[in-house]
Amino acid sequence: METVSPPQTAWSRETALQEKRDVWQSIKRGFRGRCPRCGEGKLFRAFLKVDNACSVCGQDFTPHRADDLPAYLVIVIVGHIIVPLALWIETDYAPPVALQLAIYLPLTVVASLALLQPVKGAVVGVQWALRMHGFDEAHPEP
Repeated sequence: METVSPPQTAWSRETALQEKRDVWQSIKRGFRGRCPRCGEGKLFRAFLKVDNACSVCGQDFTPHRADDLPAYLVIVIVGHIIVPLALWIETDYAPPVALQLAIYLPLTVVASLALLQPVKGAVVGVQWALRMHGFDEAHPEP
C-alpha cells in the first residue's frame, strides 16, 4: 500500500529558495488597484470584481480568496473613525439626534464604500505576496 504525503507546508530548502515577495509593496499596489506583481495592470474589472489576470504581466488572479475579510476590515477602520467623532461631538456640542443621523449615516456609508475596493485590493496583495490560496506556482491548489 502506497502512502501519500500531505502537501508541504513547513519550511524546507525548496521553500527557502523561492523568490521573496515584498509584502508591503504588494499591499500598496493592491490598495491602489494595481497588480501586486508588476504594479502596472489593473486589479479590478468592476467595483469589487477582481480581474481574471493582469493585462500587463499576465498574473492569474483567479486563486484569490478575499471573501469577507475586506468588509470586516472596513467596518473596523470606519468604526474607529466615526465612533470617536460622534462621541466627541455629542459630548462637546450635544446636537439633536436628527442632525447627528443626517451627518453620521451618509458619512459612514461614503467612507465604507470609498475604502472597500482599496482594502480588498490590499488583501489580494497580501495573499499574492505570501503565496496564499494558489498564488504559489510551485504548489498550486486544486
